[in-house]
Amino acid sequence: MQCGSSQQSPSDLYWVQHPQLHTDIWETSSSTPSPLTDQLFAFSFEKFFKNFKKEGKIVSEETITSIESHLKDKNLQGALSTITHALRNIDKAPLNIAVTGETGTGKSSFINALRGVRDEEEGAAPTGVVETTMKRTPYPHAKLPNVTIWDLPGIGTTNFPPQNYLMEMKFDEYDFFIIISATRFKEIEIHLAKAIEKMNTKFYFVRTKIDQDVSNEQRSKPRTFNRDSVLKKIREDCSGHLQKALSSQPPVFLVSNLDVSDFDFPKLETTLLSELPAHKRHIFMMSLHSVTETAIDRKRDFLRQKIWLEALKAGVLATIPLVGFIGDEIQKLEKTLNLYRSYFGLDEASLENIAKVFNVPVNEIKAHLKCFHLLTKNKDMSFKEKVLKYIEHISCVTGGPLASGLYFKKTYYWKSLFIDTVASDAKSLLNMEEILSQKQRLSRLISLYTGEQEESYEALTLHWLQALT
Repeated sequence: MQCGSSQQSPSDLYWVQHPQLHTDIWETSSSTPSPLTDQLFAFSFEKFFKNFKKEGKIVSEETITSIESHLKDKNLQGALSTITHALRNIDKAPLNIAVTGETGTGKSSFINALRGVRDEEEGAAPTGVVETTMKRTPYPHAKLPNVTIWDLPGIGTTNFPPQNYLMEMKFDEYDFFIIISATRFKEIEIHLAKAIEKMNTKFYFVRTKIDQDVSNEQRSKPRTFNRDSVLKKIREDCSGHLQKALSSQPPVFLVSNLDVSDFDFPKLETTLLSELPAHKRHIFMMSLHSVTETAIDRKRDFLRQKIWLEALKAGVLATIPLVGFIGDEIQKLEKTLNLYRSYFGLDEASLENIAKVFNVPVNEIKAHLKCFHLLTKNKDMSFKEKVLKYIEHISCVTGGPLASGLYFKKTYYWKSLFIDTVASDAKSLLNMEEILSQKQRLSRLISLYTGEQEESYEALTLHWLQALT
């Protein structure tokens, strides 16, 4: 995006779009800068992170306590060092997930579903093929290179006992294991779980193809069919066999690889998030597909924590004279906005894939999304806003508490605006996809009615019912 006469700078837009902060900063600028900036930061930091449950925080309690302590002791340099280290861990933390299961259990489709990749997309794990490899296969995330899902050959397809199998598959490189089955978990898979447990690594049992089981039960017993009863029966059967062998009752997640918003897939993702180390939760959450409004809200909340840390870092750095002049402001904002769009599936490549699936122009989809117009608004600045902008430039040169407050608020404002807008657009896209999907089903029905395809009355009725549901 080029900065021309029709486009305001981010600073201009900031003052125009954030009138609530004008009064605060105007009053601050007309008085002596407070020497208690660091104490205010400490209070705000502590108050902000109290809003998040322990299992939903992206920084450890120890790190939070350390930052609070530095701020309360007016040790801004120590706080800056700890915040920088925490942000580096959040951004750079590697995440390796091991998935094992026999051929035919839906292991490859599960890997693709967890990565948010369709089975036929480039880079997807191959499905519907006979497993012949005896080696682990990495599948890196398309947008997050630090996230890798490893496809391990089912232990039943190798000659290794569980302990040797884990050594051969380099068990110590994974954050957790997921053991896949499409029926009952076999004795050898249970032994594998025992071996993983002894090595102090997390593991999870996942029962796939649950949608097929429910559908088969519904067709065979249409009068007495009850979905909840079927799921309960399957869950109890799996858990019962595992409990006998493991002397415990590990949870079993019933999933459909075709619909990650249904059955236990959301519960599985929530469990994995809560049991990961704090600094790895963020990157795992960003790797998940935004397929429900709940997932979108959770992803937004994770990013808000990171935004607060980044704003706090910007505020502390601004105490140093001239720091505010470093770097291209528009370029930084564009990069941040594009990153957020990528997290929520609103990047160019993702939108083009959606447009291709539903056979609509990509610009038709973009027209309904606000995030593509955030940096192109035009409005004249008032005299007061121009004065405030001048104060900002002066504070960049002098540094100190005034600059600290300005840069903290501006950084938090812009990134919060971005994330809220992108999250709202992601929800709109979910509804848009549902509408487009309904249009496709309706088009097929019209095609049937007009005789372009010959179908029996029963088949036509079935298509109609499917379209309505």
